[in-house]
Amino acid sequence: MTDIRHRLDEAPMGRLQIAAIILCILLNALDGFDVLAISFASPGIAKEWGIDRAALGLVLSMELIGMAVGSVLLGNLADRIGRRPTILGCLVVMAAGMAGATQAWDVVSLSLIRLATGLGIGGMLACTNAMVAELSNARSRSLAVAIMAAGYPVGAILGGSVASYLLVAGDWRDIFLFGGIVTALFLPIALWLLPESIGFLLQKRPQGALARINRLLARMGHAPADALPAPDPSGTKPSFASLFAPGLARTTILLTLAYFCHIMTFYFILKWVPKIVVDMGFAPSAAGGVLVWANVGGLAGALLLGALSWRLPLRALVMVAMVASTVMVTLFGQGQTTLAGLSLIAACAGFFTNGAVVGLYALVAQSFPTAVRAGGTGIVIGIGRGGAALGPILAGLLFTLDFGLPAVAIVMALGSLVGAALLAMLRPRPA
Repeated sequence: MTDIRHRLDEAPMGRLQIAAIILCILLNALDGFDVLAISFASPGIAKEWGIDRAALGLVLSMELIGMAVGSVLLGNLADRIGRRPTILGCLVVMAAGMAGATQAWDVVSLSLIRLATGLGIGGMLACTNAMVAELSNARSRSLAVAIMAAGYPVGAILGGSVASYLLVAGDWRDIFLFGGIVTALFLPIALWLLPESIGFLLQKRPQGALARINRLLARMGHAPADALPAPDPSGTKPSFASLFAPGLARTTILLTLAYFCHIMTFYFILKWVPKIVVDMGFAPSAAGGVLVWANVGGLAGALLLGALSWRLPLRALVMVAMVASTVMVTLFGQGQTTLAGLSLIAACAGFFTNGAVVGLYALVAQSFPTAVRAGGTGIVIGIGRGGAALGPILAGLLFTLDFGLPAVAIVMALGSLVGAALLAMLRPRPA
């Protein structure tokens, strides 16, 4: 009898699998909007409450902290109770948090609400990454995870357009109200379309596992199984400790450090481009346009890397993207004199930096076994988000120490190069 897992790996994907993967892409786009909602709303918040940049910075940072904690804790929870209930729980937390932000009355209340919202957002990314990997067949897995990750900048781009429209006739609370309504609308859709991962059911073997798996196989258009495959007595157990046990520790540490280092470079571009462009003498509106081009380039990079992963080894693709990211971020700091030149270099930098980020998500999904895939993803993303916070801070410190833009860009670009070197030491997991 063919193992259910091998059959799903080799068979074409059914309609339910494709629909659920599309839903996960949309959920990640929702993440992208929810994350940047506070950025779109921040000018109105500062004006209404009369707060300074330091207080506003507190609000902006609380969500990142929540996302880091949510990625680690809820990713591990998904390995224990299932991907589907954890994703549904994250949606509830996100919808409540977005709606709750409309009722905030000061910096402290809004900070606490955004901290809680970040828990759901961080957990969602860890869970959807694992879910898409386990819904896909072997041939499409890397592409599906890469496209799922590409949903994030799509949500940010579309969300920016919606937020700009809402701010014309309303105030900053309308952004959160819109986000809360859209997030809540996804709950019944997820209840209907999102199945539990068969890989998770095979790993955990809850009561009635075979019947549940056969119902899912029928919905996916596959033949039922006669019996569950024999459990692996030496299989990995879903726990934090197992991620750092012999056999997985090297993978966990190398992927976490590679993500941490590269994400420093990535967020240097995302956070500092507007300020750098304005300091060059261009209008703030023009600076926003350059950042849009960086995101458009990032989306294109994510899609191309995903397509190439069908034909080329994923780890090599990510390493090439990281080396190219080092080159393009360095070039960004070498004195572009025109807005068109800045936009082009920013788009190229976004292309390679974001391409490498989504490639890392696919590599993480590929590198961890089913039992700890969501937890491993959560550790890598959660700890790695420290790099997201450290990158802009380090760049700001270097500017304060009177380093010029060319030198700062070179230093920040090195994060991607170090990430590529770490991936070179990664040992592929046996199939």
